[in-house]
Order: sequence, then structure tokens, then C-alpha cells
Amino acid sequence: MNRPEFLHVAIIMDGNGRWATASGLPRIEGHRAGADAVRRVVEAAPTLGIRILTLYAFSSDNWKRPRAEVDALMKLFRSYLERETARAVANSIRIMVIGRRDRLSRRLLAAVEKAEGATRDGKTLDLRIAVDYSSRDAILAAAASGASTREQFSRSLGPDTDLVIRTGGEQRLSDFLLWESAYAELVFTPRMWPDFGRRDLETALAEFRARNRRFGGLPQLTPAA
Repeated sequence: MNRPEFLHVAIIMDGNGRWATASGLPRIEGHRAGADAVRRVVEAAPTLGIRILTLYAFSSDNWKRPRAEVDALMKLFRSYLERETARAVANSIRIMVIGRRDRLSRRLLAAVEKAEGATRDGKTLDLRIAVDYSSRDAILAAAASGASTREQFSRSLGPDTDLVIRTGGEQRLSDFLLWESAYAELVFTPRMWPDFGRRDLETALAEFRARNRRFGGLPQLTPAA
């Protein structure tokens, strides 16, 4: 088994709306419950060997959703940053937002910049939140910037991912960290994101650690006694 000591785990946080509908609630209540799940996972991550945590919060394709839902999501994201920045500072968590910023409101952009500035010295966990994010667009931007080698692309796009978890039962990457996840292990769970917690994260990590990551090579064989 070949794995790094400190992991980069990425999570596609899916199922908020379906969770709310199944509970007889408006979809936005599912997103609010999802924000509570984010807190649980962020608190658990450093204690489980995770050094980088990337969360897929809002894809570039999500702008196609009804305007009222999009506005509510953006307001919820801003509230999360304003509420959690002090907690992140206290726990040495560095917050970074990846994705386009030109389509974010001025108030949200100000909250993003304030959170990033206040937490820039965090050493325990890099919390990367993908908002208005498209991996294809990020790869095109890296190419347009002059990146032409694997190393240059990796510097532009971000660190390689060890494990991608998708909640909600769907089994696809949905334009998320396509370059960075070239050799990532994938774990799909039917658990809806609002119900996801430490135990679910532990289960996904146990599955990851039970796999033999060969990176194109041959399995490591244990010598006969």
C-alpha cells in the first residue's frame, strides 16, 4: 500500500436538495443542513490525517438553477464565511476559495477576501472551497497562462488529490478536479450530504487505505517467508 502521510481529500457535496425534498422541506433547508455537515467534516479532517480538504460548493453549471435558489446559496456561503472565519483562525485552518470570482457579488467577494486574509497563516488544514468552479475552465486558463509541462499545470491548478468522495448516490466527477484527480481513488456513497459526518469520513478513508495505489506500476508483492 502506497499512500502519503498527509492526504488531500476532495468531496462533491451532493444531495442537499433531495434530502430536503424527502424531509418535506424547501430545498434551501437542505443547503443549510449541508453547511452544518461542512462544519462536522472540517472539524474531523485534521484528526484523520487530512492536510488538504477541497469541497465542491457551487459549480459553474449551477448558475442554471432558479435565481431564487442561486441567490440563497450565495447568501448562505457568505454567511458561512462570516461565521466560521474566527473559528478557522482559532483552529489554524487556512481558507482558500477556488473558481471564478468575477461573477460573485461585491459583498460575497469581500467576505472571501477577508476570510482568506484572516486565515492565511493556518497550518493545520488547507480548506479549499470551490465556488463558480469548472475544472475544464481551470485547465484552459492554465494553458492560456503558458503552462506547458505537467509541473507547470500542477502549480497552476493545485495539488494532486488522493481521494474523491461523492455523496448522494451519483457516480461521476461533474467537472471537478479533473487534472488533479488523475490518480485519485474514488468513493461513492448513497449518504446525502446533510447526513454525512465523521463516521462516514472514517469509512471512506478506511476504504481508501485498504486499496493498493499502483500509479501505473505493478502491485507490491510481499516476499514469501
